[in-house]
Amino acid sequence: MEKNVAADQQAAMEMVRVSGQQGVPVITIDGQVIVGFNQPRLMQLLKPKLGASIADAASQRKKHPGIPSSGAFVGRVRPGTAADKAGLKKGDVIVSLGGQQVDKADDLHRLISEMPKGRDLSLTYVRKGKHNDTLVRL
Repeated sequence: MEKNVAADQQAAMEMVRVSGQQGVPVITIDGQVIVGFNQPRLMQLLKPKLGASIADAASQRKKHPGIPSSGAFVGRVRPGTAADKAGLKKGDVIVSLGGQQVDKADDLHRLISEMPKGRDLSLTYVRKGKHNDTLVRL
């Protein structure tokens, strides 16, 4: 939500409280404060995020026998993130996103970076040898 700190004294006070700055622009995205127009940082924060650690499934087969030989292995899932809301758990292997095959972690990262934020996508993952379908909102 945009606020005009020149016309809204309460908004000006909130800006100083949140950022410690009196200069503008001050932008907050997901609790992160950006003072000034830092385009690279803004673009980074606006990218869709899954909210889970991801690795190549092939690299995890020794530690996790029985997982598929290709796909994106899910490590830690952060609470409240898109991955958590989609029901992903540590040890799952993502094999497709938005109808596109995922053979390795880089495939998943690329697909996520190409998607607009706030869109629901189909996601297929393997858990304990069984393929599961869900929706994920990036």
